[in-house]
Amino acid sequence: MSDLPIGYWLKHLDRLLENDLDRTLAEESLGRRRWQVLNSLRNEPGTVAELDRRLSPFLDEDESTVAPEVEALRGRGWVSGRDPLETTPEGDRIHDALLERVREARERLTEGISDEEYRVTVDVLERMSANLERG
Repeated sequence: MSDLPIGYWLKHLDRLLENDLDRTLAEESLGRRRWQVLNSLRNEPGTVAELDRRLSPFLDEDESTVAPEVEALRGRGWVSGRDPLETTPEGDRIHDALLERVREARERLTEGISDEEYRVTVDVLERMSANLERG
């Protein structure tokens, strides 16, 4: 077991996850935020305000909306509509191809980790977050 604190491992893993996702999405020149928007709309069409709420836990402090990402996806012909926004057939095709790659990346991430270990880890992190949110 390492003597390094949990904060080190959280930041290290976050960087690794970001870099791995960037590589996974690179073929379509898609960044993490645009993937999150595309994935969210593929699963559940909605407005920009609804997307902002859904994705707020993932936004950086200087980001208040995913509207620019929506417009970029619209410009590529992958998103249409306004109320609700939804993926186009081409957006669905791209999403489904990328989703397979994202799943493969997740499998690499959890290789050698049982479902129980994964659930326990997420549970502990969730409780630690709740402890600090309470102050």
